[in-house]
Amino acid sequence: MNDLSTPYVEVDGRPVAADPLFLALLGGYGHMTAMEIRNGRIRGLDLHLARLDAATRELFGEGLDGGLVRERVRGALRTAGVTDAAVRVYVHLPPGEGAVRPVVTVIARPPTPEPAGPQRLTAVPYQRPAAHLKHAGVFGQVYHLRRAWAAGFDEALLVGQDGTVAEGAITNIGFVEGDTVVWPDAPALDGITMLLLRRELDRLGLPWLRRPVRLDDLPSFDGAFVTNSLGIAPVGRIDELSLPADLPVVERLRSLYADARWDAV
Repeated sequence: MNDLSTPYVEVDGRPVAADPLFLALLGGYGHMTAMEIRNGRIRGLDLHLARLDAATRELFGEGLDGGLVRERVRGALRTAGVTDAAVRVYVHLPPGEGAVRPVVTVIARPPTPEPAGPQRLTAVPYQRPAAHLKHAGVFGQVYHLRRAWAAGFDEALLVGQDGTVAEGAITNIGFVEGDTVVWPDAPALDGITMLLLRRELDRLGLPWLRRPVRLDDLPSFDGAFVTNSLGIAPVGRIDELSLPADLPVVERLRSLYADARWDAV
């Protein structure tokens, strides 16, 4: 049984040494998805597979078979001897000049707990290039995220030069307006948890919409929340703006996410 205290890594289904330098350099041309797996199951598996296929087509001109991805993830979990893990699937060019076809790398780490308590955000003037992709080159967002941590915040809120809100460094952000969820309409990644929530809201006929949101608009909202593969957390503060952390709409979203279907990998 591997406790994953040392990351377990496979490249195209072959175990490789978890060399820290290798992991650090796994940030070139490619894309990825991050998933939390429990008892060999995952929420939104179809959304993860669709993301990987679409991004592979865009970056490499060919699709990525979902069955292959599932096989790679199952193989990594089986060899690591675990059924619970935080898993990242990378599709990237291998080292070496002249490489044109991508490889699939699976990294399994210990499961990650959900965020603890309301999140504190600080706005920064930055938007990710090719923001619709969960790409491997993340220096800009990590730079701002680490500066946010150093300043006592939990997350960086990425905004355009004109103050248009886009997303968090590692999250999507949503706002609450009465009973309606408002997602910013700006260049951003369609996160899996956000897509799951939209699907559940549509299924139940509950209101949500996308529209431009600017920093100047934030005081007009009843509250805010962030989402990513770790789950959903209320936002208690954005810079000097305090927001309520116990909104019924956010609790309803958390319940919808908790009740979402888990699929076998």
